[in-house]
Amino acid sequence: MAQEQTPFIYGEVLFDRFPDGHMVLGGAPFNVAWHLQAFGQAPTFISRVGDDPLGRQIRSAMRAWGLTTAALQLDSQYPTGTVEVHFNNGEPDYDIVFDRAYDHIDGVGLPPGTPSLLYHGTLALRCQDSRKGLQALKTANDMPIFVDVNLRPPWWDPDTTHDALATARWAKLNTDELSLLTAPDRSLEQNALALLQRHSLELLIVTRGERGAMVIGASGDQTVAEPLAAQPVVDTVGAGDAFSSAFVLGLMHQWPLELTVSRAQDFASALVGVRGATVQDDGFYRPFRDRWGLSNA
Repeated sequence: MAQEQTPFIYGEVLFDRFPDGHMVLGGAPFNVAWHLQAFGQAPTFISRVGDDPLGRQIRSAMRAWGLTTAALQLDSQYPTGTVEVHFNNGEPDYDIVFDRAYDHIDGVGLPPGTPSLLYHGTLALRCQDSRKGLQALKTANDMPIFVDVNLRPPWWDPDTTHDALATARWAKLNTDELSLLTAPDRSLEQNALALLQRHSLELLIVTRGERGAMVIGASGDQTVAEPLAAQPVVDTVGAGDAFSSAFVLGLMHQWPLELTVSRAQDFASALVGVRGATVQDDGFYRPFRDRWGLSNA
């Protein structure tokens, strides 16, 4: 694929740390970049890690997967991002540790180039430094923006989230997040259209868990995709990120909307059939590249 089609992916990369010491690499932007790399799109992932063992592990994983680390900044003061996972009566509780390296992405060290689009979430906007870094990136590049809403208490506020949506062409969120940002006493369709119109979005994607996803356009038209009924579910972690990555792929390749939604749902449905938010086996991605005409990407 031509260099000018390279997407910029901005935001957090972190490790989920479990009580038994097990760690899982993730973060929504990182997961999206990982999938896009597997689809042959050579994304530029813009984030920041600590000068520590976890940061070196991230660099090593990215290089092994073929992801460029040119825009992965190194921080000598703040450590690599982590989420401490605890269990209370069997239910997981997540502490997204504050003041990690990705909270301090530097706008001065951003990569050159002309991206096809910019994808970012909302978690990395919790700190002023990374908000400034994102603004510097937007100022330096005229590009369409995809905002992936991730409302993680206490690390979000309505004003910052709506400000991010105001610069987007496309946005994605789940049904709970839609209710938090709109009026919970209205229907999903009414809230989706209200949020889309408030921010003059071209498309708003609402993921609905086991019910699949709904995409609403500016005129109120809806496109719906539902998972296959017989699809086995092993792990739903990262399903939304999988959907986002395939949807971004469709935007880059200008697939028809119904095809984009269908392929995004198919990929998300496949991901929940395996453990984890990313897959390190290229064989998992190969059938999608073949079916979608990306084998030579």
